[in-house]
Amino acid sequence: MFSPEQLVNWLITWQTAWILPLEILICYGSIVLLNRYFGSAGLYAYISVAIVGANIQVLKAVQFPFYPEPVALGTVLFASSYLATDVLSEMYGLKAGRKGIWIGFVSFLFFSIMMILTLGYSPLTPEQAGEAMAWNLPYQEHMKALFVPQMGFFVASMCAYLISQHSDVFLYGIFWRWFPQHLWVRNNGSTLISAFIDNTVFSILAWIVLADNPLPFATVFFTYILGTYWMRVVISALDTPFIYLARHFKHQEPVTI
Repeated sequence: MFSPEQLVNWLITWQTAWILPLEILICYGSIVLLNRYFGSAGLYAYISVAIVGANIQVLKAVQFPFYPEPVALGTVLFASSYLATDVLSEMYGLKAGRKGIWIGFVSFLFFSIMMILTLGYSPLTPEQAGEAMAWNLPYQEHMKALFVPQMGFFVASMCAYLISQHSDVFLYGIFWRWFPQHLWVRNNGSTLISAFIDNTVFSILAWIVLADNPLPFATVFFTYILGTYWMRVVISALDTPFIYLARHFKHQEPVTI
């Protein structure tokens, strides 16, 4: 049986393009299963994990063979939160969709506060650690690298999340009234527009408004806003079969619009 380290070392031997569809399948499949067995509670839990996880994943960049520049991870996990929100809106009502957004936001805020408090405890000195706890000495710096974000990125990320996700629910409600018989239209239409809003808000805040050395708008627009948007379009389009599966294998809960 593989240990976690052996599993990681084995996955590293894969092409990055092979891991991407596996991650998509796990994320979207998990939403279907959580909705089937736990209903809206399962989707709220997924959104919480997805938002926290995506903000950690984004610290790692990889090279995909189909894209010329390195790409920061987190796109799949964050994009999957739109599917979870759409399932909530479709099956449990728009109020449930908005509730999921705020649960995700509060979860990430609470997690960030807890990790900052954790790092605030004085770490062991080599003398205090001794031989028994010597393994613990590097972890303060490792955890700081993960959980002490640059404030500009943190604010940009949270603003983009709240604005784009609320736009997603709002647009879903509009498409629901316009296309009551076409689930794929309201799912894809709301997600693709809100994903562009997310890219735009985050990029302008992170790289221009809150940046120490602001980039030219043209660079931000073509590199950061449009540069990875097509990838989000493809990932979002792939969630269409899964929202149909979620509706088919639904968990029985009353709907309140």
